Amino acid sequence: MVGQRFALLLSDHPWFTVRALAASANSAGKSYEDAIGSRWAMKAPIPENLKKMEVFDAEHDIDKITAAVDFVFCAVNMKKDEIKALEEKYAKHECPVISNNSAHRFTPDVPMIIPEINADHAEIITAQRKRLGTRRGFIAVKSNCSLQSYVPALYPLDEKFGVERCLVCTYQAISGAGKTFERWPEMIDNVIPYIGGEEEKSEKEPLKIWGKVENGEIVPADSPKFTAQCIRVPVSDGHLAAVFVDFKKKPSKEEIIDIWNSYSGEPQKLGLPHAPKQFLHYYTEDDMPQTKLCRDLEGGMAVSVGRLREDTQYDYKFVCVSHNTLRGAAGGAVLLAELLCAKGWMD
Repeated sequence: MVGQRFALLLSDHPWFTVRALAASANSAGKSYEDAIGSRWAMKAPIPENLKKMEVFDAEHDIDKITAAVDFVFCAVNMKKDEIKALEEKYAKHECPVISNNSAHRFTPDVPMIIPEINADHAEIITAQRKRLGTRRGFIAVKSNCSLQSYVPALYPLDEKFGVERCLVCTYQAISGAGKTFERWPEMIDNVIPYIGGEEEKSEKEPLKIWGKVENGEIVPADSPKFTAQCIRVPVSDGHLAAVFVDFKKKPSKEEIIDIWNSYSGEPQKLGLPHAPKQFLHYYTEDDMPQTKLCRDLEGGMAVSVGRLREDTQYDYKFVCVSHNTLRGAAGGAVLLAELLCAKGWMD
């Protein structure tokens, strides 16, 4: 499903042109249309310019693929050690890899970037290239999709007020599991209070995003302290997060909202094609943000925030929504590639 999002986002991209498609050996040699078959899950049709494109074998056609492209996006369903090996093989072919996979998220010299937040982590690429023995090749990853809803709302508050601890409950769409209601009827009228590995990622990955580049690696931060519950809910697209937060120095409600409304990062300053004009949108209505109404805001690349209020156990609580396969997956990876291009890392 993430691959299908990539196909739509890249079919008419102003900077990037798709020159190769690759998948498993089962799909190799087929047209993209035939390889997808009945599994196309997007509302928009398969892009015309990709329908008849032949699919390569991602593992065995690396020479052909890397000769045809300047960099690759990677979103594959393989074992973690196999993904690590595959991505490093592309990087060592002097082909940068922008990864949607989790395999390299905790490799110390691989940047895990939310472009509006920690764009400066790209500087670790120099150390990674030295380790890999490459001139141009490297791997950069995006974070877990559920983080894209709540971390963007917390990070801008930390510098001034110090985020101390955070409890978050995420209510995650079925597309995060690569499913539709037609293919997962058990989710209709149902909630599953478990998503394998998701809570660990939600508690650990923010600390790398908050981390610092030191001595050739990204050293994760010691705080904020995160605890998470991740729940699958009967929603097609969009992850909602209920957030509870304590600060070292408690801000006023007005101060928090002012920071959210005015916050921008490198993508906005650079005017990147997929950057939302306003990264964080605060809603004053009591019943907002809602997943169905807000997930597509600014092309699915903005984060919606609302219901900020004081709490009896924490300083504040609020709710966030983001589109999990756009901002949280393929769109976030495309924005990361745009950032790295604009900063000269793809040269």
